[in-house]
Amino acid sequence: MEKRAPKQESFNSRNYFILAAIGSAVGLGNIWRFPYVAYSNGGGAFILPYLIALLSAGIPLLFFDYAIGHRYRGSAPLALRRLGKWTETLGWWQVMVCFVIALYYAAVVAWAGMYTIFSFTQAWGSDPKTFLMQDFLHVAETPGVGFDFVPSLVIPMVVVWAVTLITIALGVNKGLAMANTVFMPLLVVMFLILVVQSLFLPGAADGLNALFTPDWGALGNLGVWAAAFGQIFFSLSVGFGIMTTYASYLKRRTDLTGSGLVVGFANSGFELLAGIGVFAALGFMAQASGLGVNEVVDKGLTLAFVAFPTIISQAPLGPLMGVLFFGSLTVAGITSLLSIVEVLASAVRDKLGIPKVRATLAIGIPLAIISTALLSTTTALYFLDITDEFVNKFGILAVAFACVIAVAWIVRKLPVLSRHLDRFSSFRTGKAWVVFIGAIVPVALGSMLVTEFLDKIGKPYENYPLSLLAVFGWGMAAVLIVAAVVLTLIPWRRSITTDFDEHDNEHEVSE
Repeated sequence: MEKRAPKQESFNSRNYFILAAIGSAVGLGNIWRFPYVAYSNGGGAFILPYLIALLSAGIPLLFFDYAIGHRYRGSAPLALRRLGKWTETLGWWQVMVCFVIALYYAAVVAWAGMYTIFSFTQAWGSDPKTFLMQDFLHVAETPGVGFDFVPSLVIPMVVVWAVTLITIALGVNKGLAMANTVFMPLLVVMFLILVVQSLFLPGAADGLNALFTPDWGALGNLGVWAAAFGQIFFSLSVGFGIMTTYASYLKRRTDLTGSGLVVGFANSGFELLAGIGVFAALGFMAQASGLGVNEVVDKGLTLAFVAFPTIISQAPLGPLMGVLFFGSLTVAGITSLLSIVEVLASAVRDKLGIPKVRATLAIGIPLAIISTALLSTTTALYFLDITDEFVNKFGILAVAFACVIAVAWIVRKLPVLSRHLDRFSSFRTGKAWVVFIGAIVPVALGSMLVTEFLDKIGKPYENYPLSLLAVFGWGMAAVLIVAAVVLTLIPWRRSITTDFDEHDNEHEVSE
């Protein structure tokens, strides 16, 4: 006999939800990915396809996740199970994507935290790249699978996981809401100070000119438009269970679309701010090195842990810049990691019908152990690079595409979700939203999936050994789907109708 579930959690305030949603969306990619993507795809001209992608796909997909989570009142697997019996597997696919992302995302947060401390003494010395690869990470010379531990990486990993799991276990209001109420204003203040400091550096104007000078000819390149849609999808935390989970914690009479617009534009605003701060600093680096801005531009780990330490070593008040930059990375990473792990804890809680604390420990402790074991080794960087690339492209993109197709064209719930969105919202979506989700979003996601697939089979990613790509790349992407099917077969140990009043909606779930 199914047992009754613990009482559904809910945010005490819509503002808590908005802060948590912004905290999830604003992550590492906003700081180290967007500036490079904008620069390499038309500079100032990139803003046009970026805004079009935001309005035609990003925000509609954000509304899509909100509508499912808020109407069907549960974690991703539970909400999709209530939406349509067989669609539960899509929810578990999203959960597994979050599981894998959490493994390596925690490591980057831990590294950023360590570099915040290193900034006081500029511990990386005169050669930040050698320090990162050899002295800090002790990266193996040859890509492969290895378990040579780097003890100095263990403690920061343990700290990050302890903070994350304690926060999640405290619940939606005492944990998530309070953490984001502290961290998000702190992040904004730190980053604003960093941007102001960067703007006063010699050469900052050259960096900004490089970023914002428009190359209008780039707008005729389909790759630029694909980059814009890709940046929007990856930066908004849509399509893999986070926003669905967060929306399930909202009270019934909530302005969903108004909240979504705030989150969407706040995320994009922070990305533009990050672009200004990063390129102002890169302009200084170029001038100090006697190079062109195009010769110092980079992205990802190299931008964060090689280029910025170089800038910090040369800049006036360098230690302050280092603390602000790496502190911002740490805070942005923590708020995003919290949202990722919340998806896992919520799914376990719903499936097993157990209290939040038990669910957090049940999934969190094994996750933390595996993460620390994998990412405290000399091959951590290879695992992170390959898995991040494949899970993003063939995890997030693929499950988002499958979910949109399933809801729009198979179970045909878009009209129901549209009415739900409009029920209490200040901004009514109408038929336009149905068209965006039913047509524009699937085309955009499908096109990117095909392009990425052809690119990956055309040549080995970063020339890694095929065996390594088979395990951590294609193999990981396939395991996500297999695991999702297996988890779907596990019977629910709670009533899936508990805390879900079908008569409180416009229509029955079974319609």
